[in-house]
Amino acid sequence: MFNETFRDLSKPQVLNLIEAIKKSRGMAVADLARELEMSYMGVKQHCQKLEKIGYLKTWRVPRSGVGRPEKLYKLTSKCDALFPQPDVDMMLNVLEGMQSLFGSTSPEKIFMHHYDKLREDWAKSINKGKSLVEKATRLADLRDKAGCFSRCKYDVEFGFRIEEYHNPMYDLFQKFPNIIQQEVRMMEHLLGSKVKRQEVESDESGALVIYQIGTLG
Repeated sequence: MFNETFRDLSKPQVLNLIEAIKKSRGMAVADLARELEMSYMGVKQHCQKLEKIGYLKTWRVPRSGVGRPEKLYKLTSKCDALFPQPDVDMMLNVLEGMQSLFGSTSPEKIFMHHYDKLREDWAKSINKGKSLVEKATRLADLRDKAGCFSRCKYDVEFGFRIEEYHNPMYDLFQKFPNIIQQEVRMMEHLLGSKVKRQEVESDESGALVIYQIGTLG
């Protein structure tokens, strides 16, 4: 989710369109029009303009039945600057300095404190959920507001899960992978359920990460 200040200073229809595509692996004009409750031609014009100036690209996939391949719109790397991202270089320098001065596990200890505090703050909202589905929905909403572009989803292949299309911590996770498990444990504690993290794919528009919720009991 884009922050409110950014929305106030931008065209809401364009941001809503980019956000919808971000939370997907590509969308057709008809699907965008339906989700955003806009006219087909209005969405098409926005997409064509964004493609022309380099923020979108087209991708064609074969249809399951007859007919021409379906044309989908995806984000390009030019959109990266739109999404929340910490000063990764500075944070990496600080964390590597901590390792040198205080030992190899010091970055993980700092992030343990971060996730403990985050869990404490988020529990106030999540504990109001009366079921696991409601709690997971509340968690996805909080993570969406934190810039993870999250949503809950269910299908036969992956079951009930939280999908995320951006994570401001992603580059730090690559350098300090043990932090990932701290985030997963925080989610498990908040939901009272087993959570399995799976990075499904990564491309120019970002990485899709699935958090499978272990049980609906």
